[in-house]
Amino acid sequence: MGAYVAEVALRWSDMDAFGHVNHARTITLLEEARADLLFTEAERQGLLGMAEGMVVARIVIDYHAPLLYAAKSLQVRMSVRDLKAASFVIDYTAFAQEAVCTAETLMVPYDLKAGRPRRLTEDERGFLAEWRAEQLEPGRA
Repeated sequence: MGAYVAEVALRWSDMDAFGHVNHARTITLLEEARADLLFTEAERQGLLGMAEGMVVARIVIDYHAPLLYAAKSLQVRMSVRDLKAASFVIDYTAFAQEAVCTAETLMVPYDLKAGRPRRLTEDERGFLAEWRAEQLEPGRA
């Protein structure tokens, strides 16, 4: 299927003293986009388990241009890779006036009651597989 696209509104309070969206707020904006995919879209498709426990094990962000509040919103394109039994990676490209950052999060399903990581269910794996980035064949650009 390719990328899932979420539109996230920028708030005046996201801005720092330099007129840019603050680093910590950028992480929050990516979180809102991720929640749209893993919770809202998953629930729309009948999957409720992801909203009951999913944690970020790692996040990496590369900034390419300042994100200015004047953009009013951030378009976040997300795809899934490295889909394993008990983890997966979400890749992000965030656009405002241009591509402002790329990021990745290593996600781990979590059993809140047991207080430990858990395996993805078959249905969760199927849902995540819908958003896999298209793999290029070796030797193709």
